[in-house]
Amino acid sequence: MSFSNLFRKKSTNVIIQEGGDGEHSGLNKVLTVKDLTFFGIAAIIGGGTFSAIGNACFSGGPAVVLLYVMCAIACGFTAMCYAEFASRVPVSGSAYTYAYVSFGELFAWIIGWALIMEYSIGNIYIAFSWSGYFTNLLETFHIHLPEWLTINYKSAHAAFIANKGTEGLAAWSNAPVIGGLRIIFDLPAVVINVLITYLVYRGAKESKNFSNAMVYIKLAIIALVIVVGAFYVDIDNWTPFMPNGFSGVMAGVSAVFFAYIGFDAVSTLAEESKNPQRDLPKGMIYSLVICTIVFVVLALVITGMVSYELLGVSDPLAEIFALKGVKWMLFIVSIAAVVAMTSVLLVFQMGQPRIWMTMSRDGLMPKKFSEIHPKYKTPSFATIVTGLVVGIPIFFTDENFVLDFTSIGTLFAFVLVCGGVLMLSPQSETELAERATKGKFRIPYVNSKYIFPAIMIVAVALIINYVPTFFTDILDFSEGKMATNLPMLVFLLVCVVMTFLSFLKNLSLIPLLGLVSCCYLLTGMAVSNWMWFGVWLVIGLIFYFIYGYKKSKLNLQNI
Repeated sequence: MSFSNLFRKKSTNVIIQEGGDGEHSGLNKVLTVKDLTFFGIAAIIGGGTFSAIGNACFSGGPAVVLLYVMCAIACGFTAMCYAEFASRVPVSGSAYTYAYVSFGELFAWIIGWALIMEYSIGNIYIAFSWSGYFTNLLETFHIHLPEWLTINYKSAHAAFIANKGTEGLAAWSNAPVIGGLRIIFDLPAVVINVLITYLVYRGAKESKNFSNAMVYIKLAIIALVIVVGAFYVDIDNWTPFMPNGFSGVMAGVSAVFFAYIGFDAVSTLAEESKNPQRDLPKGMIYSLVICTIVFVVLALVITGMVSYELLGVSDPLAEIFALKGVKWMLFIVSIAAVVAMTSVLLVFQMGQPRIWMTMSRDGLMPKKFSEIHPKYKTPSFATIVTGLVVGIPIFFTDENFVLDFTSIGTLFAFVLVCGGVLMLSPQSETELAERATKGKFRIPYVNSKYIFPAIMIVAVALIINYVPTFFTDILDFSEGKMATNLPMLVFLLVCVVMTFLSFLKNLSLIPLLGLVSCCYLLTGMAVSNWMWFGVWLVIGLIFYFIYGYKKSKLNLQNI
């Protein structure tokens, strides 16, 4: 095995011929800018809006709006990097394909493996959240499902061990027992996964129409939530603005960032876009801007309606209206949540099979994953496998583990995409002029030679002035501090390295800021998350060296 072969890169021209030219992919090209923007909104406004926002507000207080803005800025820089790649490489592989042309095969595999966490595993969390709101909606019609059919086994068992949690204890006590095993599973979560998988299997056009309709509904309802909630805002609830300090704000990074991870799913729909090099960048950026405005306004409204201390629940929007006695809004919120999360499930369930399809074309996954259905023009086998990857863990995992696991994998992907843009070969003036003529997106080049070092110097000066013990605390490796401080120490090292590189290599400022901001958000992840992420990557690397390395088309071409 040659070490250099691990970093063999795929030619952009070859990738485009295989799927980005509109003739060889076999998929239906039916999506416009509006459709792509709506798919982005459909993916972003979901579990992070109706569920995760509660825990974020609980830990950060009203100041969580700062975290939303920080995440939006990081995602904005990253979205421009995705858009640059989408303009140059208009195929369905998303960050996986982008890493293949910039970093090489090993990093492409790692990012493809990490994206499973964003799309498939992320959908597990959404399915659980969807189930909670759907169950509440059924209750308004006096339809009651048994507790053992509305909760996952792990949560019910934890409630039994801790002897607290009404739903969990009831599920454990009343569940039927077969062969000594209690039958406890989240039936609505399982059913919605099956239905979404079927819809995605049928085709992009059907999914597009369904998604667009749901986006109209949920935006209208969220607007109603904001308008009605504004009448109950008490500005005293915004004091203190940052009750748990900045560390409390950063503690919500997994929950807040989870709300944003959907925008890059738009890039997986490249081969079904009518004009991907022009429309994909617009779809990603438009959806990101719209959703950021919604998140900030919504966070201000809910933290203004009640104290942040009351928001640490799984259904915060329903909780605030229940506390205010606005019972008719509970029904509206439940409908909005069900619609919103259904659309997220749809977009993520579309994204994963298309990444596997692209990896299969490259030989890194079995050939079956690139099989296109002759009638529906979808990656049929990969879609079914995605449904199983989402559906089976629903029976034995819980929401909290999935949330943290998903966010760290996605941020890791974003870091590589931003780094990949920095490593792309510069295009000639003729190529740049051609892209401009055809309306293709291009990241404006801003030389970071002096700007980025200046930003770093100003940042250090502000930290020394306002947090004088910051650097001494980071360098404290006494017992119990090492694990906590290590992520921040690594981040500072990255900043130092990138400062020197920006000066020496005249790096482009926008992708550089995207890389650094995403690296900073990674410092908010718990050490346990990094450990699980490491285990996940090791499993992926084992699969790559056993199968992908040998079956890779680039490897076969060199034999």
